[in-house]
Amino acid sequence: MRVLLAEDESRIVSFVQKGLSAEGIAVTVATDGAAALALALSEDFDVMVLDIGLPVLDGFTVLARLRATGSELPVIVLTARDSAQDTIRGLTGGADDYVAKPFSFGELLARIRLRARPDPGSSAGPGELHITAGELRLDLARRQVAFGDAIHDLSAREFALLRVLAEHHRQVLSRTQLLEHVWDMDFDPGSNVVDVYIRYLRQKLGAQAIETVRGMGYRLVT
Repeated sequence: MRVLLAEDESRIVSFVQKGLSAEGIAVTVATDGAAALALALSEDFDVMVLDIGLPVLDGFTVLARLRATGSELPVIVLTARDSAQDTIRGLTGGADDYVAKPFSFGELLARIRLRARPDPGSSAGPGELHITAGELRLDLARRQVAFGDAIHDLSAREFALLRVLAEHHRQVLSRTQLLEHVWDMDFDPGSNVVDVYIRYLRQKLGAQAIETVRGMGYRLVT
């Protein structure tokens, strides 16, 4: 995975760069908006972390010009915690997510993994009715999954959960992220409903198909 970090505060750059590098993620740093925009348009990144308060071109301008080119590069904006207006403006301007300062590295890492472009091993083109992730093939129309020589029928929730995991193949997703995507946060974040449905999927696909990453969440590893 390649991340473009557009940030001019050296302390934050060092903090994020060290953390991502330790996770095996390649990081390219831009310390002003003009450089960030040029890199985003000329190189292939999986996600961009964009600070709003950049010099030369601010983050809003970078985002607007990036989207004006038709770029679909996932963008996570960094905003001040007390600035709801910045958050709203960023999201309505084409950002995919936001993280408020000060933030924990764990939160940023989880959002990067969630928003990054899908793994090359996970594919579903526009209008296609199948998703392939490793040895799994999901039939979106029939709500079935082919795994090995078997075809499994899944409930609506089981299928929705497996689809999110497949779309982020081999990426760790937290329980909260899965709740947001599959249950729209209808359940208390402390609920064990995600664990229950992971167990249902393991019963059908095998215990090794979905890995538990202690303290972080789950990932599909087929």
